[in-house]
Amino acid sequence: MTMVVAVVGAGPAGLMAAEVLSAAGLPVEVFDAMPSAGRKFLLAGRGGLNLTHGEALEAFLGRYGERRPQLEALVRAWGPQQLRDWAQGLGVETFVGSSGRVFPTDMKAAPLLRAWLHRLRAAGVRFHMRHRWTGWDDAGALRLATPEGELLLQPRATVLALGGASWPRLGSDGAWLPLLRQRGVDVAPLVPANCGFDRAGGWSAYFGERFAGQPFKSVAVALDPAGPWKKGEFVATATGIEGSLVYAVSAALRDAIAAQGGARLWLDLLPGRSAAQVQAEVTHPRGSRSLASHLKSRLGLDGIKLALLHESLPGEAMRDAPRLAAAIKALPLELSAPRPVAEAISSAGGVRFEGLDAGLMLRALPGVFCAGEMLDWEAPTGGYLLTACLASGRRAAQGVRGHLTG
Repeated sequence: MTMVVAVVGAGPAGLMAAEVLSAAGLPVEVFDAMPSAGRKFLLAGRGGLNLTHGEALEAFLGRYGERRPQLEALVRAWGPQQLRDWAQGLGVETFVGSSGRVFPTDMKAAPLLRAWLHRLRAAGVRFHMRHRWTGWDDAGALRLATPEGELLLQPRATVLALGGASWPRLGSDGAWLPLLRQRGVDVAPLVPANCGFDRAGGWSAYFGERFAGQPFKSVAVALDPAGPWKKGEFVATATGIEGSLVYAVSAALRDAIAAQGGARLWLDLLPGRSAAQVQAEVTHPRGSRSLASHLKSRLGLDGIKLALLHESLPGEAMRDAPRLAAAIKALPLELSAPRPVAEAISSAGGVRFEGLDAGLMLRALPGVFCAGEMLDWEAPTGGYLLTACLASGRRAAQGVRGHLTG
């Protein structure tokens, strides 16, 4: 079977590559191991599809950390505003929420995906589901396992958009990594990003049974008690912590654990109160009231926050007002390991940019391009992941066009 361009992976990056290529008049065939396209995209949008972020572009680009130099040109060429315009072209209006995140007005992923797939099919893009890519044969043909047996393809160019290793049941299982490594491609191990963490030693039976699944609301976290602090909320799990505030610092925590065997996260249980205010309220005479009643009435501190103090501090510290006040404003939480990559929102690692040209073509495999989460970058949640995936799919398609036209 011969064709001009094969796109392997029907997630956002692959679909965007197919859109740009078909708009250029190139015949495109999309292959995916799953029964339908965009399965992870749909699940990510179940609680409200976060498309991108409305903050200033300079701040937006800063979210990509050490990979900003590689992603900046892609996102400047096709960033948050272009994404919103693109969604509008599919009949999906968007709005900026109070957090700065951008959502479809109906908050749903399915209508956008349906409109997108309809437009792609109308443009001539052909889809082949339940086609799992398994590498290349000795002649360099793509090998795909299908319900009818193995299929060999000889496209003039290939875009690989196979995702990372998070949510493997939806297709992103990282099985492509050894296939590329065998071909001399420079790849970094896939590790969890935007992930939860296990607390060192776990929780007590009481805390785990009583509070797993409950949120810590209106708190702040820091990697150092001197700051900077990030405000938000996160959730206690059966083994530790997860949630948006944890995800914001997960890369630093993960790397610290890899280097040192553990990491410490500092928690401010009352970021709306100064240290002096907290100390004044804690040391205020409580008379015959219990400590729990005192903290609740003076500081509104109860429930999971109070339970965490009991979980973390020895009895003498709970009875020592200055020590207790200090802990309320800077409580150390010892973490021992990130949760497995299969549980993570996204993954880091993958194809290193150093092994790619400006059009995202593999230097080791001319004619093969990579896009999306299988590239070695990461970003916090908030629309940054989807924006860069789409921008990289667009750039890979442009690279294909340049390659095919010499």
